[in-house]
Amino acid sequence: MTYLLGIDVGTTGVRAILVDETGHVAAGATVGHALHTPRPNWSEQDPEDWWQGTVEAVQAVLGKMGTGGQVIGIGLSGQMHSSVFLDGQDRVIRPALLWNDGRTSAQCRWITKQAGEAGLRRMVGNPALEGFTAPKVIWLRDEEPEHYRRLRTLLLPKDYIRFRLTGEKVTEVSDAAGTLLFDVRNREWSRPMLDKLGVSPELLPPVVESTDVCGRVTPAAARRTGLKAGTPVVGGGADNTCGAVGNGIVKEGRALASVGTSGVVFAQTNRVKIDPRMRVHTFCHSVPHRWYLMGVTLSAGNSFRWFRDALSPLEVQVERISGIDAYTLLTEEAQMAPAGSEGLIFLPYLTGERTPHRDAAARGVLFGLSPRHSRAHVVRAVMEGITYAMNDSLRIIQGLGVGVEEVRATGGGGRNAFWVQMQADVYGLPVVTVAATEGPAFGAALMAGVGAGVFADLVEASDQFVKVISATEPNPRHVARYRESYALFQSLYPDLKAAFARAQAMVEKQAKETES
Repeated sequence: MTYLLGIDVGTTGVRAILVDETGHVAAGATVGHALHTPRPNWSEQDPEDWWQGTVEAVQAVLGKMGTGGQVIGIGLSGQMHSSVFLDGQDRVIRPALLWNDGRTSAQCRWITKQAGEAGLRRMVGNPALEGFTAPKVIWLRDEEPEHYRRLRTLLLPKDYIRFRLTGEKVTEVSDAAGTLLFDVRNREWSRPMLDKLGVSPELLPPVVESTDVCGRVTPAAARRTGLKAGTPVVGGGADNTCGAVGNGIVKEGRALASVGTSGVVFAQTNRVKIDPRMRVHTFCHSVPHRWYLMGVTLSAGNSFRWFRDALSPLEVQVERISGIDAYTLLTEEAQMAPAGSEGLIFLPYLTGERTPHRDAAARGVLFGLSPRHSRAHVVRAVMEGITYAMNDSLRIIQGLGVGVEEVRATGGGGRNAFWVQMQADVYGLPVVTVAATEGPAFGAALMAGVGAGVFADLVEASDQFVKVISATEPNPRHVARYRESYALFQSLYPDLKAAFARAQAMVEKQAKETES
């Protein structure tokens, strides 16, 4: 039997899976890696940890199956925007700045001034945000000029793994679209944008489509991983596009709501659509010559994780002793509170927010507490707040003329029937779950299948391997209640915006005082 290998370089670890000829995930392994926060609002990782994690994860899945020589194609997925800086000897210059790193606010303001809002829409189709790659390059130039002088190649996480596997420095359209250096309309690097920023195009790798073969496993990488030398590696995609492909978002009319560390709402469009206010992103899809609109909630699952880790020691202890998942216990508790949590609202802006506020200073808020509220209300409010934040993105996408007939839920929000029903009620749309639970790694494997000739295209791959297992309709009574609560949720950020900025300035001032 032959297999397709999907590798996803995530924020918390590397996931590798083997997919067989029937679409079954025959083996999987995850190897975690550390996330470093050397200062408030900073987020970094060592690319060498990604590579070591890849080696270990691939060895593990091949060891389970004993099928290294039967892998016929490899697809790569990875966290968007994060930067890998290489010198002239292809050595990593410094730890990578991640997608959720918020240190580049000054650089974003400078980029916006240089290019102008209209220029950003025209040249790259997206605003200058702290998470994107271009501000990280400018930060390196501004704050670490000795490192910038050594810079010769800029890569994204999955493309660094490709380089270590194949020796090829290549990226593909879906990840390149998230750099703020890419012309999403024409699917090529934006020379006008590079000129505006004074960034050399020689730093950037060639760009291919996601299903194109763009390298083969080298003998050295084969010895490290157990793969067969010469195995083809396709372009792959950003984690969001790979997750969408793995859930069948390869046609208009479907949207993906993915709750991981961040929350993503993703809808395909067959034509380029750019939000005039740039609240949602316009990026290139991994489906050739297609695009998508995407909104991002920076702390979706991360908000629930914070509640578990910081405020739920008993549930964590029960999980250690009994193996019962702490999130399952918390979700059961949330069901004891009514829809709308009796006026209790949670803003899930723990690490700032991207859509729709574009504000790195925003922070989490629990609003409306009273003696009547129990912990069950708080747990439910956290889940509802995450869902409201994702609904912000969905409403904007619909307002741009993209028809959405169903939402496909994945990640933490797709594994729990209670949360699936909550999403259907908040979105006012049917929420579908599919059999594929692997997300980005599975989508990357399907791309490898197209490159290896197993499928004609990604639509065929999805039709064969992505199967719907449930469809949940909205509860009309809850829809009406959530409409009121959501309106209250939307009103809070504008009232708190100035206070968020003051709080950030205070924290930064105190951090500098502590360092000195």
